[in-house]
Amino acid sequence: MRQIIAGLDEGVILVDPDQSILWANEAALGMHGVDSVEALGATVDDYRQRFQLRYRNNHRLRGADYPIERVVAGEAFSEVVVEVAVAGEAEPRWVHQVRSLVLTNAEDEPECLVLVIQDVSARFEAEDRFEQSFNANPAPAVICRLNDLRFVKVNQGFLDMTGHDRDTVLAKTVYDIDVLARAEKRDLGKERLAEGRTIPQMEAELDLPTGETKLVIVAGQPIDMGDQPCMLFTFADLEPRRKAENALRQSEERFTRTFSLAPVALAIGALDGHRLCDVNAAFTALTGYAADEIIGRPLGEVGLWETPALQHALEGEIDAGHALRDREVRIRLKDGAVIDGIVSTEPILLRDEACVLWAMRDISTRKASERELVGAIEAVMKDTSWLSRSIMEKLARIRAPQAEPSGVGLDELTQREREVLALICRGLDDKSIARTLDLSGNTVRNHVARIYAKIGVNRRNAAAAWARARGFDGDSMSTSSTNEPSEREVAA
Repeated sequence: MRQIIAGLDEGVILVDPDQSILWANEAALGMHGVDSVEALGATVDDYRQRFQLRYRNNHRLRGADYPIERVVAGEAFSEVVVEVAVAGEAEPRWVHQVRSLVLTNAEDEPECLVLVIQDVSARFEAEDRFEQSFNANPAPAVICRLNDLRFVKVNQGFLDMTGHDRDTVLAKTVYDIDVLARAEKRDLGKERLAEGRTIPQMEAELDLPTGETKLVIVAGQPIDMGDQPCMLFTFADLEPRRKAENALRQSEERFTRTFSLAPVALAIGALDGHRLCDVNAAFTALTGYAADEIIGRPLGEVGLWETPALQHALEGEIDAGHALRDREVRIRLKDGAVIDGIVSTEPILLRDEACVLWAMRDISTRKASERELVGAIEAVMKDTSWLSRSIMEKLARIRAPQAEPSGVGLDELTQREREVLALICRGLDDKSIARTLDLSGNTVRNHVARIYAKIGVNRRNAAAAWARARGFDGDSMSTSSTNEPSEREVAA
């Protein structure tokens, strides 16, 4: 019998009813880290002194709760799980699953007490690792037993995603908190759950404690926990994606409405090849092209620009990454007419495709009005005898506006040059300026030439316009001859 017991994988310890330890097989000795029965202890009290036992919840066993004490007391038990530590060590070395057996004699009196031990350390270490990984995993997950479909584990990710508290979840079943609610393949999921088979990924909507719902992807994987078949449900939160898709859809709807109803001619073209993707009603009204005639065709093929050179210039700038701003162009309409227009562009991203938004305005009326105005001014200026000098200067600026030289200011003129410029602004000719400042005609002409050179003009009215543009009209300027001696003073 001892030879048979010695060959068992389970540990066996025989105890006499008088509490002395009679014998132990090699498996039992190895499960305690000793090589002899004496090292286990001669008696039950010795065993209790040499080994400290505690439950899996870290509560230490009292002396009477030791399995070896309970078997001596004649108690029958099975599958008591304890952690075993060597006396003096803080951490346990083994996890034992113990059951008892009482051998009786012919009078049915206890003759030998037996402890049967299994070393389940590896199993519980694996469960501990799984527990730590399950709790630390940020992916939401719950586990339910298959025999009663009650939740037995829930991690923090699921609690954070749903807003449930742990105790509430662990007191519920999958019927109370339906993780397959409104799933796209709900019947398949329920069937696989009943069979304990893998549940494929599917979209579902979870009911939250707040009364709202959350869009998720749920999947189920059968697992064993403590020899009990269970189902591990894992989730992916799709709510951020749904919100982003809703926001994108609303944004696209607003853009589409704005694009369609805008009074300005708008078109969207692909950056690659400048193929038109869409045009609005104002664009078709301006160009005469119907949407189905122009969408899908490159702008160059349509011939919207007056010349190929203009087309290449505009497309070249866009290809180089430059946006056009109020560029004056000539637009050719469907009927062949050419109009003056202004074009602006803006790069946009439409459904992940790089595009260009074109905005066009017809300025033909304005250009015609400008040409008519210039023509009228030129006609008036042919006979200016009845116009004042100030009106002449304003007409001259309208007809041919002068660009202001950069960096030139009144401070660069001498005092005498400012006096001469002031008299020019008052409308005096060179002879009148010479008499006013008591200078010779040649001296005045030299001052005027230097003024023209400094401020970049070549006419008196342009010089007056330059001065007035800088707030200098000559009226407040004193024109004495004190800053420069007159010719008569020099002669004297």
